[in-house]
Amino acid sequence: MLNMVSRRMLLALTLAASLCASHGLRAQPQTDPLPSWTEGATKKSITDFVARVTAQGTADFVPVERRIAVFDNDGTLWTEQPFYFQLAFAIDRVKALAPKHPEWKQKQPFKGLLAGDMKAVGAAGEKGLLQIVAASHAGMTTEAFSKVVADWLVTARHPRFSQPYSEIVYQPMLELLGYLRANGFKTFIVSGGGLEFMRVFAERVYGIPPEQVVGSSGMTKFEVGSDGKPVLMKLAKMEFVDDGPGKPVGINRFIGRRPIFAFGNSDGDQQMLQWTAAGSGARFMGIVHHTDAVREYAYDRKSHVGKLDRALDEGIKRGWTIVDMKQDWKRVFAFEN
Repeated sequence: MLNMVSRRMLLALTLAASLCASHGLRAQPQTDPLPSWTEGATKKSITDFVARVTAQGTADFVPVERRIAVFDNDGTLWTEQPFYFQLAFAIDRVKALAPKHPEWKQKQPFKGLLAGDMKAVGAAGEKGLLQIVAASHAGMTTEAFSKVVADWLVTARHPRFSQPYSEIVYQPMLELLGYLRANGFKTFIVSGGGLEFMRVFAERVYGIPPEQVVGSSGMTKFEVGSDGKPVLMKLAKMEFVDDGPGKPVGINRFIGRRPIFAFGNSDGDQQMLQWTAAGSGARFMGIVHHTDAVREYAYDRKSHVGKLDRALDEGIKRGWTIVDMKQDWKRVFAFEN
């Protein structure tokens, strides 16, 4: 009987091999899920953590429904220099809308923006930036806004890399998102960026659906249009800022579970990392440290965009994983030669 079973198994394997050969298929060896990450302690900290929390019957095992991973967007999943991409969009929108607003030529920060005086725009501070965003984002339906963003992403190009902004994403982080999902994690964006801005591209670029994007949001108003169809109109007023201490609040409000895995890159992510670390059981906290001026940018404590100071000190002190972009990433972007 054993010999007959063995012969049947051998026959089945032979037939399977023949079918693969006839279709030009070959058995694929197990591949590295994170090929753009340099072998070393940083990569190992990720794979070891995933192995620990997915090993059934162990003290560190985490059920699938609790495998929540959160990622900042700007500077963590895609580039944020020389300024936030959503600001680049807002600037282009203000320029396009300027003919309808002649008063902007005499009013800061619009005056400086239209004249190309970014120092004047910067001098307006956060209040001025919010004015720019409000003026460029409001006064249209949510559907119209999504289309405007989608069209802009097709035509706009990054000033240094001459690539569409949606291509300036980090290949190692795309691999990490896929690796986590393959191991039962649910991946979320938790960013200070605009909720509806990110939702336009998040699923296509990161594989993260719109309902798993948490971000800053402006107020909207339900209206019935002249055609009788209901719409949501975007208003020139902020409703929720998902940055700094707002990130744990956003996680609690929109996700409802404390993450066990979190990645950021700036002081604006510190509270999200602290909130993740404060939970019980196995925890992973990661920080992308921009150290590669050749392939991307090098900045941290003195940067006006993506400042990394207090979070870096805490991360080092508490043993969080600090990703040295220059050392830990073999490749930064998919379009690299």
